Amino acid sequence: MIKFLDLQKVTESHGADIREAVERVIRSGWYLQGTENAQFEANYARYIGTRHAIGVANGLDALVWIFRAYLEMGVLQPGDEVIVPANTYIASILAITENGLVPVLVEPDLQTYQIDDTRIEAAITPRTRAILIVHLYGQCAYTDRIGQLCRKYGLKLVEDNAQAHGCLYRGRRTGSLGDAAGHSFYPGKNLGALGDAGGVTTDDDELAATVRALANYGSTQKYVFRYTGRNSRLDEIEAAILDVKLRHLDEDNARRKAIAAHYLTHITNPKVVLPQVPAPDAHVFHIFPVRCAERDALQQYLTANGVQTLIHYPIPPHKQECYRAWNDRSLPITELIHDEELSLPISQVMSDEEVRYVVTTINAF
Repeated sequence: MIKFLDLQKVTESHGADIREAVERVIRSGWYLQGTENAQFEANYARYIGTRHAIGVANGLDALVWIFRAYLEMGVLQPGDEVIVPANTYIASILAITENGLVPVLVEPDLQTYQIDDTRIEAAITPRTRAILIVHLYGQCAYTDRIGQLCRKYGLKLVEDNAQAHGCLYRGRRTGSLGDAAGHSFYPGKNLGALGDAGGVTTDDDELAATVRALANYGSTQKYVFRYTGRNSRLDEIEAAILDVKLRHLDEDNARRKAIAAHYLTHITNPKVVLPQVPAPDAHVFHIFPVRCAERDALQQYLTANGVQTLIHYPIPPHKQECYRAWNDRSLPITELIHDEELSLPISQVMSDEEVRYVVTTINAF
């Protein structure tokens, strides 16, 4: 079976350095908020191209704390609207509603699966205060038009960079394009920890300080609590592991891009719709999504022939029970994507033989 993502191989590809890093933390006797966190935060901020990186417990928390910080700073007020792509993973929307803000769902572009920038302005109202773009599947969602709209209407631009570590837009990394960005280091990400982990990047000094306090019980100094925060800290072991893997991220992404290029060139089955990639550097292929009207049959066929696939995501957010008030909404482009999307195996540890087998098998469907 060709695994969708062989995490054991991914970890073992840097195994010696990871084991050394973990041993170093164990020997240190300091397991939270220490030198490993400081080093990873500094290195990740430098890599992304921002003044600040703050480690937190996971990617959802990263987004939650950004919006919560803006509320504490008076930039946002409860009930303000945040524009967000309708076809995102639900975490993007949970971060908005958890803060008493109102998500405004905007359909994606069917070619790129990113938020359709031609639909955003019509969704802006007097209560709109921010746009949350999601670099879905590893492709840059930012466009010049989105930047212009933020300037025109005085909107904050927040990036969900959970799937796009290392992605570029005209030489700048995603995660540095907006006012702030949330990052997930879930194990399956291009830059993944060995457990849950996340981070916030920003150039805003006040936002960075507020996020750091909120994620540390609301504390700006020991036993002094300015905010009602939570415990949402990145631990030293995960920080040390991430720092090891960060050194190899561009190389690992290059391998993913090479596999994607092979898929794009050699998958020729007319039943399979390939993703549109306007600029190769603007995609790091966390996911290689295809669409097929016979998606379930294709998935069953691939499984029977030894190719593991996943669906990202089978039920769109507006059809989930937790947002039942939205269940009667019609978002046809989002629904089509969720009905037809299938994610093919892609990772830096796939062999050329495995890649060729996936192509041959799909073309025979």
